Amino acid sequence: MVGYPTPRREWSLDRKLAAIKEAGFDGVAAYITPEIKAGADHRGLRLLSGFDCGDLKTARRRLEEQRALGVHFINIQLLNHDTPPNPAAAMAVRLIKLSRRLGLGVHIETHRDTSTETPEKFTEIARLYRRATGETMPVTWDHSHFAVSKHVMPKDYAARLLLWPREIQHSQLFHLRPFNSQHCQVPVTNGRGRLTPEFADYLAFIEELFVLWLRGPRPGGELWVCPEMGMSHGYNVSTNPPVWPDVIRCRQEFRGAWARARRRTDGTK
Repeated sequence: MVGYPTPRREWSLDRKLAAIKEAGFDGVAAYITPEIKAGADHRGLRLLSGFDCGDLKTARRRLEEQRALGVHFINIQLLNHDTPPNPAAAMAVRLIKLSRRLGLGVHIETHRDTSTETPEKFTEIARLYRRATGETMPVTWDHSHFAVSKHVMPKDYAARLLLWPREIQHSQLFHLRPFNSQHCQVPVTNGRGRLTPEFADYLAFIEELFVLWLRGPRPGGELWVCPEMGMSHGYNVSTNPPVWPDVIRCRQEFRGAWARARRRTDGTK
């Protein structure tokens, strides 16, 4: 909702939170401020945070700030695109150890322009983390960056993007940005109520992703899913439909995929 509907006519924070509640969302994802917390608490919305991590001193301050505002889960974009896996893994170990001492649930995101931006770098960081700690690194899964970096075609989404079942099943945070092989964000609808073919392909992948997670240990009995579609950072192509109505439809379609995945894994009706 950054810059929505346009940067010059951006909605106020109060209007954004009201729209989030009205659309049926459970919470708000942002770097939480006292103003966001007050507005979210007033509407019964839960809080999910996140920020870039470049050094541990700054990260500690931000973690403590977010904890003071009632946040538990925090998504981290770790270091830079040119950070080698060894120092990135070492930072992840220190950061997650610190977060646990603070009682927080930090996850490392798979994201462009960070140390985890390609499948190969992520795999090595996760391996080094496991070697150092004996544990599975908590990961925020955004498969869009992997898909685009490898130009993965729809028929291969599940085969090539679910290659980390242990890390996926131990995650409690998914950032689900609709993608295809060439674009990190594709429209959900054609602007007239019909789903795009690209989103239909993506939705089939999401059902498989949910099935994989449900067949795992289901940590905490909770999975936080953010239907992530941005106006800013070059994600939204100018000819696409407006983002916010598409995000609302995206949530509805994800709920359907979740229900189908539940039926496939445990017979839930």
